Amino acid sequence: MRVIKVKDYEEMSQVATQHLLGYMTRDGRQNISITGGTTPKRMYEILTPLVKDREEYQNIHFYNFDEIPYRNEDREGVTISGLRKLFLTPANISENNIHKLDQYNYTEHDNNIKADGGLDLVVLGLGWDAHFCGNLPGTTVFGDKTTKVECNQKMRERLLDEFDNNIEDVPDYYITMGPKSIMAAQNLIIIANGKRKAEAVKALIDGEIKQDLPATILTLHPNLTLIVDEEALSLVE
Repeated sequence: MRVIKVKDYEEMSQVATQHLLGYMTRDGRQNISITGGTTPKRMYEILTPLVKDREEYQNIHFYNFDEIPYRNEDREGVTISGLRKLFLTPANISENNIHKLDQYNYTEHDNNIKADGGLDLVVLGLGWDAHFCGNLPGTTVFGDKTTKVECNQKMRERLLDEFDNNIEDVPDYYITMGPKSIMAAQNLIIIANGKRKAEAVKALIDGEIKQDLPATILTLHPNLTLIVDEEALSLVE
């Protein structure tokens, strides 16, 4: 694991952007799975004007690695909707280059990625509880590929923030690429900032693989880069 220490959120976003651009400027088709949420927001703000409508980036194909459908399934799920808002729409990414994972195709997702040539890069956030994608403690095991995760009441309550606290929209399940699917990618980048992530970052750097700290499995990947700010590293000597 390569650890890149940066000062703060802004520098983390700048460095992550440069790393992502490095993969995007490679020759041939590049398959990249990207993360949503608040952590990459600034990264996408920096990246968007650099790639929008640029012909040299038309070989880049984007994938979401998890999805939380609306309970009524009457619209696109939370993850792809968020990625469209953060990056895909502002950057004017062609629909032909967007490959959605959802509740309708998840059983074929790993085979589809393999047919596309595999993922060249996955850009991941890190949860305070060391979760990644939809792999939370107690939900998946290290050998899982793309899977459907059933939600108990506690999990549904945890998902409330994704639906503006409207419990009627929260589903009974969500979809995620499992640890084995993510580990199959050629390269992984994890971005983490803030004191809230310090315990999870410490777990990664300590190097002990624990099922209840899902992201620790990623430290076994041969091409993992962790871009992390000073606050998130505050518990690491």
